[in-house]
Amino acid sequence: MTTSHPIDRYLARFPALAALAYVVVLIGLVSVIWAALADIAERRQTVAAAADMLARLEGRAPRTGGEEGAPAGPAPPGSPFLEGQTVTVAGAALLQRVAKAVTQVGGNVLSSQVELQGTQSKNGFVSLVASCELMDQASLQPLLYDIEAGMPFLFVDQLVAQAPVSASEGGRTRVLLAVSGLWPGAN
Repeated sequence: MTTSHPIDRYLARFPALAALAYVVVLIGLVSVIWAALADIAERRQTVAAAADMLARLEGRAPRTGGEEGAPAGPAPPGSPFLEGQTVTVAGAALLQRVAKAVTQVGGNVLSSQVELQGTQSKNGFVSLVASCELMDQASLQPLLYDIEAGMPFLFVDQLVAQAPVSASEGGRTRVLLAVSGLWPGAN
């Protein structure tokens, strides 16, 4: 006496139904394999794009011409950090750098104060607050570009600009700048 399962008896009675069930299961397995392979291909593309971006950020791979955001030219010469044996010398270098940038756009430094013991000094930053006078408002953009794009790397922490109120002021724009730079000697 053989006992067979009721499903076996049913499929033996209708062999076309058995073939249809086999085809449905086969199509299901093929679709699962196809979805898995598509997911793997998509993940490989994502990993390749991330690796390419990482290489560009680390500067290992040159960007191809015509890309948006590509650097305009080579990096400016010099050290990215404020130089000086002491924090006082680094503060003087920061003041010279900002004064040079202001005079290049036709402005004057009216007053300045180097902050050697501010809240950021613990992190190695030297800060400077300078009150400047510029020829006109159009000089402000080249000044900011020169400060932030040149070497050493400087950061404009605060900017307050006051347009001339009357012609008696000579049309000069007053600017209050707070600039900081990293001095590696603090570490």
